[in-house]
Amino acid sequence: MDILERINLFLWDNILIYLLLFTGLVCTIRTGFIQLRLFPFLFSRKNSKNKGISQFKTFSMSLGTAMGTGNITGVAAALSVGGAGSVFWMWVSAFLGMALVYAENSLSAKYSTKKCRGAVAYLKYGINSPMTALFFAVMCICVSFGMGGMVQINSFCESLAECTEYNRLIMFIIAFAIIVIVTGGGVRRISGVAQFILPFASILYFSACIIVIISNSEHLLSAVSEIFTDAFGIKQLVCGTAGYTVSKAVSTGIRRGIFSNEAGLGSSSILHSASESDDSYAQGMWGVTEVFIDTMVCCTLTALTLICSGSTVNITECFSSVFGRYSSCFITTELGIFAFCTVIGWYYCGECAYIYLSDGFGKKFFTLVFSFIASLGAVVSVKTVWTVSDIFNGLMALPNVICLLILSKELRIYSNKNAGIKCCKKTFHKH
Repeated sequence: MDILERINLFLWDNILIYLLLFTGLVCTIRTGFIQLRLFPFLFSRKNSKNKGISQFKTFSMSLGTAMGTGNITGVAAALSVGGAGSVFWMWVSAFLGMALVYAENSLSAKYSTKKCRGAVAYLKYGINSPMTALFFAVMCICVSFGMGGMVQINSFCESLAECTEYNRLIMFIIAFAIIVIVTGGGVRRISGVAQFILPFASILYFSACIIVIISNSEHLLSAVSEIFTDAFGIKQLVCGTAGYTVSKAVSTGIRRGIFSNEAGLGSSSILHSASESDDSYAQGMWGVTEVFIDTMVCCTLTALTLICSGSTVNITECFSSVFGRYSSCFITTELGIFAFCTVIGWYYCGECAYIYLSDGFGKKFFTLVFSFIASLGAVVSVKTVWTVSDIFNGLMALPNVICLLILSKELRIYSNKNAGIKCCKKTFHKH
């Protein structure tokens, strides 16, 4: 094991997983189990208005950032390592992650200014730590280049190579051109594209998964049972391997859940800060919705599709049993859309961080640099980039989660909708 992998495992397995879960639990208690208010909010929402893009566009952009290639290939990897029980621990991480994202977005609504958005804002103004805000912004740019850009393009190209031959250089040029065109139009074009393609692609993928699950419905009850029994090592208890099995399921499921919905990274707070709504409660609840759809819906459907069809390795094989030879093209298309939405969403995160660091100087140059680095995923191997990106993810999450823990006492304000709006406006004008 090389030094980068050791650093990565130490950072995530020994520090961040426990810190994220603990902070998520604290935020859950502080907000009075805000997760349970999700469905009442969706059926009776009323958003206040401010200058910015529509709330649904912001939601689509933020959800697209979370719903990357990991929601398909990552779930298969989690099942192969941690077994079916890892799905249960994904749910646990998602439940606590909803409170984390609520905290991020509501605090962002309170502290964000025009040039200081999201986590950077509450790091700078909430805990009065400009140096920590500076560190977070640098890490955010690094993550946007790596996990948010190059890794996503590479994952799509690897899938594309399985169903057709293509010229990697031409793919690099095409990817570069598309990314420049979309990101060059700013947040309105980015959010407009995400709003146009993500809902359709998501519904299509969800529908395909449901069809495969229904076609294997005789295995559905046993699949659900396997998720719960493996999560606590009930079957393995007889064989004396329960401890190891549960440990693998817990660590794999929680880690995969965190990587899937990005709760605790602070990216959601940056994306939602572009919204027309100045309601801190609404901002937080849309973040909760985002985590629910990403992990509780998308990842769960992917997992059930894999388990019910008897394959926990390759999602394409699961679809081929129902849709035949067109399955690989369908999965590649879905991966391409999810990857592209992630890339343009992370561009905006990186752009906001860059504007904070440079005061807006050379924004077009940043667009070209980001597009070039992201497109490199089409022509280079990114095995090392995965590990380095994981480390940057951790270094980005660490100050963010600590800040959420420090400011968690303020979340009591936001459990009341009207108080949240009042406090948000007061603080925004102050800064």
